[in-house]
Amino acid sequence: MICSAKLTNALVTASRRGASAEGAALVEFAVSLPLLIVLVVGIYDFGAAFNMKQELNNAMREGARFGAAQPTNDLSYSGTTVPPSVDAIRYVVDSYLLQAKINDCGLSTASLPSRGGGPLRWIYNASSGCPGVGLQLTIQRDLPQPETLPGVTTQVNLLSTQVSISYPYQWHFNNVLQLLIPGAKLGLTNVTTQATAVNMD
Repeated sequence: MICSAKLTNALVTASRRGASAEGAALVEFAVSLPLLIVLVVGIYDFGAAFNMKQELNNAMREGARFGAAQPTNDLSYSGTTVPPSVDAIRYVVDSYLLQAKINDCGLSTASLPSRGGGPLRWIYNASSGCPGVGLQLTIQRDLPQPETLPGVTTQVNLLSTQVSISYPYQWHFNNVLQLLIPGAKLGLTNVTTQATAVNMD
């Protein structure tokens, strides 16, 4: 009888300890799960932003290389007319973005570019289907690039084509960040990059 009572007490004590351990594990899991989700989504989001930056770098290089090979005899266009060589650079960049499966924000149908920062500088703004103000593509055909040529002691400025972009990136991290900090919000980030190539003409 006494042995049975002791055995029953021992089983009850063991079950309480087991339930206590399971409860502690459940609490630990509940505390660590939001941190784990934030970590995983953060890695995914920052990886996606880095990948987009690389694709935009490639698009700018393609645009600059193409633009540097274009003639400059059409750059005297004035008023609302866009030189064909400048518009062609825009289409090369747009084509690369679409092939990389990046939203072009309607760059292919963007209105006439504005002028600014120099006589041979055009700025395309496109915001169709993009967050914020959309993307901004800047094409400059007369950027001076200092070079030292063989056999020449002084530097010379070679005219170059520079293509740059500012692209809005919407963080997905916002949705899970609020699990840890209610009301916290990451705004849009503009991913910017540029490429320059010496004009061949």
